[in-house]
Amino acid sequence: MSAPLDPRETRSDAERAAELAERLPAQIARAQAATPHFAETLADVDSQRITTREALAGLPVLRKADLIQRQADAPPFGGLVAEDSGPFERVFQSPGPIYEPQGGGTDVWRFARALRAAGVERGGGIVHNTFSYHFMPAGFMFDSAGKALDCPVFPAGPGQSEQQVRAMAQLRPRYYTGTPSFLNILLEKADELGLAVDSLERGLVTAEPLPASLVDHFRTRGIEVFECYGTADLGLIAYQTEAREGLVVDEDVVVEIVHPGTGTPVADGEVGEVVVTTLNPDYPLIRFATGDLSAVMPGTCPTGRTKMRIRGWMGRADQTTKVRGVFVHPEQIQELVGRFDAVRRARLVVEQADHRDVATLYCETADSGDGLAERIAETFRAVCTVGAEVHLAAPDTLPNDGKVIADQR
Repeated sequence: MSAPLDPRETRSDAERAAELAERLPAQIARAQAATPHFAETLADVDSQRITTREALAGLPVLRKADLIQRQADAPPFGGLVAEDSGPFERVFQSPGPIYEPQGGGTDVWRFARALRAAGVERGGGIVHNTFSYHFMPAGFMFDSAGKALDCPVFPAGPGQSEQQVRAMAQLRPRYYTGTPSFLNILLEKADELGLAVDSLERGLVTAEPLPASLVDHFRTRGIEVFECYGTADLGLIAYQTEAREGLVVDEDVVVEIVHPGTGTPVADGEVGEVVVTTLNPDYPLIRFATGDLSAVMPGTCPTGRTKMRIRGWMGRADQTTKVRGVFVHPEQIQELVGRFDAVRRARLVVEQADHRDVATLYCETADSGDGLAERIAETFRAVCTVGAEVHLAAPDTLPNDGKVIADQR
């Protein structure tokens, strides 16, 4: 099995608790002193008393929608970035829009730990990285992780499958990072072109579900593929190991599972919303509610990693969903409807066919002419940064159940 990235992954509970008791109060004190947002929301909190996950649970939750609004009111970062932090290397934009700063340093998003757990060896070969380097941070997240393991990174980005396959046939990468569906597309394109991409041995994927059937399919091609879980705001949250029993929580975040819509922790094993506190001093997100559902798993990982495990992504606490790795929010669908007088209501239906996301936007309208569907499709891509088929429907034919997004995968 792949050895841990460092000894922190195999510490005792007592050692990990001692570190948390030191770092957590310091993080909260810094947030209070250096960020306008937490200076306001945590004004009455004694940071020195917040030394455990249980104590942390008494603080208010910060929701993604709140972050969007705060950034709109106080651009660019809504008062959540430490005012004395050094210059950032990059700033990204994710759907919402939400702007994420990236500080300097090596592997600041911490994905090297997930790569190592997936079997990527230090200096072991080229990483073929198909995450986007455009607007959103995913491309740079995995790029910096590969560099942290002394692996050259080919910055492929998404799309252009034929060019990518030809590059893979010549460069002979050992490792793949991207979405599982795009890896499947590349393998099919390689078969179509008669090109060998059999150098691939390991893959680390995220942003989409990785069903066991797809793991088995990749294994028939000689590729062991693992998944990890993270967000553009937080970086790595948890990662799969070769034991394939849930996801191990990263060493530099604190994860709680709470009743959806509240900040109250659920009992271990119960499904709830994932709330994360980072220990990044320059961007100290404290009790950030991801909107994702998961549950704590009992015991520890058979690989010897001792931190808490979660069951992985188990859906959304709201109607927000991911389409081909990109979050789509109900508010974005409503914004689209507002741009077309002819459209009364819309409903985005997300399904899966051949391990690929299929998104269809149904729009109620009495007007079906003049290229309306095509114009709606163009606007959807502009607003949501991902494509969807558009079907025009007669008025009053969509289900009246309050859903704007129906995830049927």
